[in-house]
Amino acid sequence: MKLLHIISSVNPAGGGPIECVRQLGAAQVSAGHQVEIASLDTPTASYLKHCLLPVHALGPASSGYAYSNKLLPWLRANRSMYDAVIVNGIWQFHSFASWCALRDSSTPYVLFTHGMLDPWFKRRYPLKHLKKWMYWPWAEYRVLKNAYSVIFTCEEERVLARSSFWLYQCNEAVISLGIAGPQGNPELELQAFRDLYPDLLGKKLLLFMGRIHPKKGCDLLIEAFAKTLAPYPDWHMVFAGPDQLGWKAELERRAQQFGVSHRITWTGMLSGALKWGALRAAEVFVLPSHQENFGIAVAEALSVGLPALISNKVNIWRELESDRAGMVADDTLGGTCELLQNYLEMSRQKRGVMRERARGCFEQRFEISKAAQSLQAVLASAMRAN
Repeated sequence: MKLLHIISSVNPAGGGPIECVRQLGAAQVSAGHQVEIASLDTPTASYLKHCLLPVHALGPASSGYAYSNKLLPWLRANRSMYDAVIVNGIWQFHSFASWCALRDSSTPYVLFTHGMLDPWFKRRYPLKHLKKWMYWPWAEYRVLKNAYSVIFTCEEERVLARSSFWLYQCNEAVISLGIAGPQGNPELELQAFRDLYPDLLGKKLLLFMGRIHPKKGCDLLIEAFAKTLAPYPDWHMVFAGPDQLGWKAELERRAQQFGVSHRITWTGMLSGALKWGALRAAEVFVLPSHQENFGIAVAEALSVGLPALISNKVNIWRELESDRAGMVADDTLGGTCELLQNYLEMSRQKRGVMRERARGCFEQRFEISKAAQSLQAVLASAMRAN
């Protein structure tokens, strides 16, 4: 097959959606398919050169809606070149343009919402939700309705999506996502991280990896760390991720107020060997999110046998809890403290068993080849239907 992924941006700082495209695209190429990306990036963006798949950069995009007058004409001119299209994300121009270009064509499309229909956003940002209602009936509703399949990455996401907007109609499918797992030399990756952060050698690292964003519960984590692990000087907190909203300064002030600022390291976004080195150096991974569609970073942690402490708002929490590959609690201060305290009280033997289960959970549920095969079956069905 010749396949096209459409996404607003391939900037790796965008988090889960582009990492999903990158992982699925690589697996599709390995299976013998030809895969390309269309995005609304500026053609001169520096991160384009690091993307392993061919990118048609049709920006620059303007406004928060990421509008570009180049995308729709390009899609109409090139749609017949592709056997199927995978649209990634909604609420920006690329999804509506995909519907406009493909609804009357012989090229089918499927849609990953990537958690963007989670009702948490309705509760957290009611004014933004009201704004979305203004163009839901004539835009995103149609994008979903005319997709051959709207793909959710777990059952929890599918169920939650139904309660965001009452005007909701689509052909649902659930395909668990995942990653390829680490490909490099474990010792070299670990050494690369330790060489960059020598002060962390000998510390027990509590690792947060993801965007520094209010929905991720970073503020809860700092306070829970102070309340639970302050008496244990061998424990250290690592925040690894980009600060897109400028929230880090406030979090640093909070850490100073709780007296733990000297026990927190802010690395910024880590990639490649440094990212895997951080995961290998950590004692445990923690993500107390208020909303998390899938959690690519959770899968990355599990792939190296790192137990994950997550909230029950991370949509794969049922799978992790079922496999006993980590621990789950509410996305509250009390819940986050509970996660840290329970892990602290575990024996070394039980922690070792949990590490083994973490790796097993990854191999059984979140290895990317399984997701790619399931997606290919959906795409093949869509082609037959057209």
